[in-house]
Amino acid sequence: MISKLPRWVWAGAWVLAFIAGMVNVVGFLSIKHQAVTHLTGTTSMLAAAVAQLDYESMRHFAAALGSFIVGTVISGFIIQDSTLQLGHRYGVALLLESVLLCVAVPLIQHGSDFGFYSAACACGLQNAMMSTFSGAVVRTTHISGMFTDLGIFLGHAIRGLPVDAQRVRLCFLIITGFFTGGVVSALLFPSLGYSTLYVPGGMTAVASLAYAFYFLRRA
Repeated sequence: MISKLPRWVWAGAWVLAFIAGMVNVVGFLSIKHQAVTHLTGTTSMLAAAVAQLDYESMRHFAAALGSFIVGTVISGFIIQDSTLQLGHRYGVALLLESVLLCVAVPLIQHGSDFGFYSAACACGLQNAMMSTFSGAVVRTTHISGMFTDLGIFLGHAIRGLPVDAQRVRLCFLIITGFFTGGVVSALLFPSLGYSTLYVPGGMTAVASLAYAFYFLRRA
């Protein structure tokens, strides 16, 4: 159970979930109508492509999967730990995520699939960066686990079992962040198009600077 989460974890989780919500809606509103921030749907689409012997789709979905995984590898290389702990190089990871999201825009606008892969890599990097704290899994690029946890806690409450209130708050925090980011992205996309990705890209850059400032103050 989470006994106490520092403020930077609460704030960071919401902001990163908001960013992921924005990126994912851009993916769904794009020509490909494809999720970017997680791999469940992409893996299913790859399986369908394999069954249909659709080699072009197989290449695309496999590349999307690989790009996300590359992002997680980069995160592991930079941060070198799976546990959230002030002092690790999260600022560097956030700045790199910002670059990947911003680079994705001109690539997608010129019809290159590498723009999509760049965004997927950014999401893999983010998902691996925000991993665990006090034994609790913290994921910000997909929310299936958050809804699952809420259902489990509701079942516990009905049975009169103890419920981790902090974990419930964290689930709601990430869900609302992801949802709000999706709403904002859907509102911006009709006028900005793929340039909507510059918003989460800029937010990750600001988050990188904010984290560096916070760390220096605590050091």
